[in-house]
Amino acid sequence: MRFAGLGIEFAAAVAGLTLLGYWIDSRFGTKPWGLLIGVFIGLVGGMYNMIQEALMATRSGADSKAASEETGSGPEADGAE
Repeated sequence: MRFAGLGIEFAAAVAGLTLLGYWIDSRFGTKPWGLLIGVFIGLVGGMYNMIQEALMATRSGADSKAASEETGSGPEADGAE
């Protein structure tokens, strides 16, 4: 469930900043630079968020694996190797 909304967050970041760039272009006449910069910042921000979530999942997975090994509740405790 933790990653269910990650794709939506990525799409929202790209779409929101693209629309902001489009608005800036129409307001200040900077076509196409506002749109391109908005898309780029949206992609970078979305990827940053995805990488942070992946790192947190990796850390929590490693932490839970270490905790299960310390308590002896892992697969090694059952004799199945």
